[in-house]
Amino acid sequence: MSNDRYQSPLSERYASREMQYIFSPDMKFSTWRKLWIALAETEMELGLSQDGKPVITQDQIDELREHVYDINYDVAKAREKEVRHDVMSHVYAYGKQCPKAAGIIHLGATSCYVGDNTDIIVMRDALRLVRRKLLNVIAELAKFAEANKDLPTLAFTHFQPAQPTTVGKRATLWINEFLTDLEDLDYVLGSLKLLGCKGTTGTQASFKELFDGDDEKIDRIDPMIAEKMGFSACFPVSGQTYSRKHDTRVLNVLAGIAASAHKMSNDIRLLQNLKEIEEPFEKSQIGSSAMAYKRNPMRSERIASLSRYVMIDALNPAVTSSVQWFERTLDDSANKRLSVPEGFLAVDGILDLCINVVDGLVVYPKVIYKHFMAEIPFMATENIMMDAVKKGGNRQELHERIRQLSMEAGRNVKVEGKDNNLVDLIAEDPAFGLTKEEIEATLRPELYVGRAPRQVDVYLRDFVRPVLDANASELGMTAEINV
Repeated sequence: MSNDRYQSPLSERYASREMQYIFSPDMKFSTWRKLWIALAETEMELGLSQDGKPVITQDQIDELREHVYDINYDVAKAREKEVRHDVMSHVYAYGKQCPKAAGIIHLGATSCYVGDNTDIIVMRDALRLVRRKLLNVIAELAKFAEANKDLPTLAFTHFQPAQPTTVGKRATLWINEFLTDLEDLDYVLGSLKLLGCKGTTGTQASFKELFDGDDEKIDRIDPMIAEKMGFSACFPVSGQTYSRKHDTRVLNVLAGIAASAHKMSNDIRLLQNLKEIEEPFEKSQIGSSAMAYKRNPMRSERIASLSRYVMIDALNPAVTSSVQWFERTLDDSANKRLSVPEGFLAVDGILDLCINVVDGLVVYPKVIYKHFMAEIPFMATENIMMDAVKKGGNRQELHERIRQLSMEAGRNVKVEGKDNNLVDLIAEDPAFGLTKEEIEATLRPELYVGRAPRQVDVYLRDFVRPVLDANASELGMTAEINV
């Protein structure tokens, strides 16, 4: 590693080695070679011939197969310095290793045959890795929701205390966001197609020449290449490139995952401030260079930070797709080289962080209970009023009296800094006819969470576990976080 030039934090700090390999030169150029083999093999199988003799032989195919991974980068680099064309430089380098096949490499193709098809293959493989990690985030959250489905906690609307929920029910809201992302991902992944081999403007004119206008054979080229590369189909029509709208679809999926992760991480950061829930904090971790006592939610903050990058990054392919002129323009190239890999590398880091955070979340029930009991008297006033009416009180008069006492108790909390004494104020008021013990009996937290525990059970049973069971082989990941 050189320390005298820029180093991307995506590779140095955030993305996994697995995701980095998917966007590596080794993956790119070995895929180019696989595509050249698929093309040559297809042409051979379709009987491409000249004067009754086959143009491509099995010996040539076998020779090409022997050199898929031992890429002679030095030869390609030297050649590119001369010809200023990356694809032709690698055609040349491959030919140097495969002298018998050198003359048939890239036959009938344009540069986008290897460039664009490889981009789609790489995005497919990267989406599969994202999918696996997303499933593991959902699985960890499901465990957390199940374990905490009965633990009452204050809910918040506008970040103001509201009708209680449970810790587990809140986690199902995070799960549901990620499940929506999984549905979107599966749709896009299932609809990905190869460009195929369409020629310089998408007309396959070169193949009309090669196959002497035999449309039946030419019609089979794309389906055969698609099958060899593990795809069900190629795009039915294109210019020289596949439509850049498909990059937009893919990065929108990544942006959706980032938005879900950002929302969850924000909630965790707020809860950590309340000391109710805390992300993992290692034994020797330092929270602040000045304030030694601090336990900053650095993982959740990193999730939020990377997520914002991904959400903005999704604008790149949208703009690029909108300005592609006619059959081809090259102002997409530099943008694609940055926006697509970086979007995936960042989401990879985000999902590793999510797995790590959720797997190690610490819950503090006593703090949650303390906060709950500080607010529940206000929320219990309707029940208290009903109990007092049963003892002969006047509903309208009691309502006004509770309003006045609630304002007094609120003033004691906010102005005087005292504890919430609404229960004492009501117990001391003869209009209610209730003892403090009778009132406190109505303040049990579990009485105010509605159907939250059952909602968790039903949601996990009917919506989450079927997905996890269907993908059981993908589960069991853990994630180590870099500095």
